[in-house]
Amino acid sequence: MALTLAEAQQLRANYLAALNAIASGQSYTIGSRTLTRANLAEVRKAFAEYDQLVDSLSAGKRGGIPVRRIMPRDL
Repeated sequence: MALTLAEAQQLRANYLAALNAIASGQSYTIGSRTLTRANLAEVRKAFAEYDQLVDSLSAGKRGGIPVRRIMPRDL
């Protein structure tokens, strides 16, 4: 999945907001309903991935496997 720098920054901001929400409490109650937030470990992992992606896109690095062309020669 190829993301632009702006898209990666937005996703990183979304995961940061999720981390902040989880930090304020893993579960909460509204009326008679109790709701549980997302898994903290998974959100931290996703935030770290997008943070690394933003850093590499900001530095102008591209991901992927480098491809080299080799011409065999008989000497």
